[in-house]
Amino acid sequence: MRIAELSRSTGVPVPTIKYYVREGLLPPGELSSPNQAQYSESHARRLRLIRALLDVGGLKVAAIAEVLRAVDDADRPLHKVLGEAASRLAAQHAEHDDKEEAEAKAAVADLLARRGWRTNESNPAAQDLARALASMDRLGHGGFREVLDEYADAAERVAHADLDYVGRKAAVEDLVESVVIGTVLGEAVFNAMRRLAHVDASARVFGAGGNDAAQ
Repeated sequence: MRIAELSRSTGVPVPTIKYYVREGLLPPGELSSPNQAQYSESHARRLRLIRALLDVGGLKVAAIAEVLRAVDDADRPLHKVLGEAASRLAAQHAEHDDKEEAEAKAAVADLLARRGWRTNESNPAAQDLARALASMDRLGHGGFREVLDEYADAAERVAHADLDYVGRKAAVEDLVESVVIGTVLGEAVFNAMRRLAHVDASARVFGAGGNDAAQ
């Protein structure tokens, strides 16, 4: 298909497609003449993945480029692809050199050791967790650490569900794409479902009676 057809089938404007090609996110089309290129369904599929990572996953273009490089590296183990995708979800925050930050980091290191998770406190997600706990502590909610293991139980179940989905894919292309989808877009799915569950739990615990589910 020509670039105009690719644009129509994916809903991505032609200038945006050309930008993605320049930035290395999308492979160039196969030249059929000096000024005409042909694109395949694989280009459409990659465009849909890029848009999902951008619009739903919230990743920046530079981060998407790094994730896609990992996806396209046939020699990179799937575990490393997943790690690359997960690391791009890490929030960018300033470090606080204070008591709360130090205690939060120690709490995260203890959690990882207690759970036997095969990672360490230098992982970007662990750093995000420590920053969140430190912020809670500064706001007078240090007791939140008491429910960390319950959160960890839920996180383990979700992680296994993600990887179970990934494991159903046979083709390598499907497999690595599923790793990215399960990591990045799965995060958006889980956060949305958690918010919905909060509304339900709040209505059940604090509702004044009747149908409070319209929030």
